[in-house]
Amino acid sequence: MNRRKFLRNGSLAAAAAVTVAGTAATALTGCGGGKDQSKTNSADSAELAAAEATGRDEFEYSEFTIAELQAAMKAGTLSSVKLTELYLRRISEIDQGRHDLLSVIEVNPEAMQLAEQMDKERKAGKLRGSLHGIPIMIKDNIDTADKMHTTAGSLALENHIAAKDAFVVSQLRKSGAIILAKTNLSEWANFRSTRSSSGWSSRGGQTRNPYVINRSPCGSSAGSAVAVSANLCTVAVGTETDGSVVAPASFCGIVGLKPTVGLVSRSGIIPISATQDTAGPMTRTVADAAILLNAMVGVDAADAVTLNAKDKIAKDYTAFLNKDALKGKRIGVEQSFLRGRQEEVVALYQREIDQLKKLGANIVPVELVKETGPLGEAEFQVLLYEFKDGLNKYLATVKNGVKSMTELIEYNKKHADKVLKYFKQELVEMSNAKGDLKSSEYQQALAKSTSARAIIDRVLKENQLDAIVGTSYGPAHCIDWVNGDQDPGFYFCPPAAMAGYPHITVPMGDVHGLPLGLSFIASGYQEGTIIGLAYAYEQATKHRTIPRFKRSI
Repeated sequence: MNRRKFLRNGSLAAAAAVTVAGTAATALTGCGGGKDQSKTNSADSAELAAAEATGRDEFEYSEFTIAELQAAMKAGTLSSVKLTELYLRRISEIDQGRHDLLSVIEVNPEAMQLAEQMDKERKAGKLRGSLHGIPIMIKDNIDTADKMHTTAGSLALENHIAAKDAFVVSQLRKSGAIILAKTNLSEWANFRSTRSSSGWSSRGGQTRNPYVINRSPCGSSAGSAVAVSANLCTVAVGTETDGSVVAPASFCGIVGLKPTVGLVSRSGIIPISATQDTAGPMTRTVADAAILLNAMVGVDAADAVTLNAKDKIAKDYTAFLNKDALKGKRIGVEQSFLRGRQEEVVALYQREIDQLKKLGANIVPVELVKETGPLGEAEFQVLLYEFKDGLNKYLATVKNGVKSMTELIEYNKKHADKVLKYFKQELVEMSNAKGDLKSSEYQQALAKSTSARAIIDRVLKENQLDAIVGTSYGPAHCIDWVNGDQDPGFYFCPPAAMAGYPHITVPMGDVHGLPLGLSFIASGYQEGTIIGLAYAYEQATKHRTIPRFKRSI
């Protein structure tokens, strides 16, 4: 079941010291253009025209990888302070300025101090880990015990500051990462309305696609995807329930990795589903995704599901980076996307299947979507029940903000002019009407939804496959606050989402300048396998391109 049909049918899809709060009043442009043209002066217009004509990005550290930045800092030609300052300046100029991307919801007022600390430690010979001194961004549904807020994009939590770091944030800090900023998202991780606009939140406004400004960045990890793609940071962390890492990564021309549920702790992350939620790396290269994943994983007593990963976490995910990983591998190819309604996407997909063959893969046709598609309604019921349970538990810990889902619904109604102006909160209300997790309806839906695991494992085993590939999602649609998101088709996120299995997307080309991703999925805890396959494909194709910030097509 594709993402937009899932929502519309009542069956879901996924989901310096200043708060950057772009609001809905910024400009309702839809297919008409990007930001309010009254904000664009003649100098900006000339610069935009030149950028579109040349395709160049003059940012000094554009497209730099973690390894390249670390090498520069080791050589003394770059410091964490300098890099952090440059990123903050770029956020101001690109994200909040002339391109109005609004991917950043709040910058860290302590970012420069943290950078100074990392530089001092480096000078003293103390390196915390592979991310030492690297500025990264995290999605604004992940707790940080600092001066930044955690809001899930909702004005109902605009004063909420978490009491402690989420476990994954603690892991990132241990590795030396600097939390540069929090990124905008689809409000409540896109589990609010059946006709929402992905990347829009009442607190952060509308995030826009850096390739074509009037196009959707997809959601819910829209801000993380856009920030990475537009070189506002090196890497970022997103979260996914069904497509919220993979889909925006595909729309924005980057790598997105959704790990096996339980490989990365969810404690301290505003939830939708205990069954399907996970945080994941969003990067420009597969190598950086592996490095970031290394820093994120870990067993957390506060998230019992991570206990299942205790003996399954790889020592080093970069060890799987092998340019020859596809040679001799049996790759299942999802056939339904060769019958899609847009012939340009079908042709692109076929071209990349042929590329996999050239790289030594043995191609095996499969029809996975036909089997997992009917599970969509059960998945939706699971998410409705688990959203109520998980969100109520989280909100009960909030000091400054709403304390329950019921209070949230009433807050939104009271502030409808700001929160419900373009679309409502049907999914929140549907969730709030559900019972508890002892309900027979929930138990039956859970059993049906998670049967996706057995389906994927059977398809892999019967065909002796190492992985299954498919198109991640179709090309980005126009932003439309009146009708909500449109359905570009070619959506491959639900099978791995319902199963809780790993999924990685890598750029596979574009249609009319709009990026598309190629997905690799496998069985539980097979991150190393799909990282290796994706890396081999990426290194042979190099389809990632720098955004040109075009106003429209």
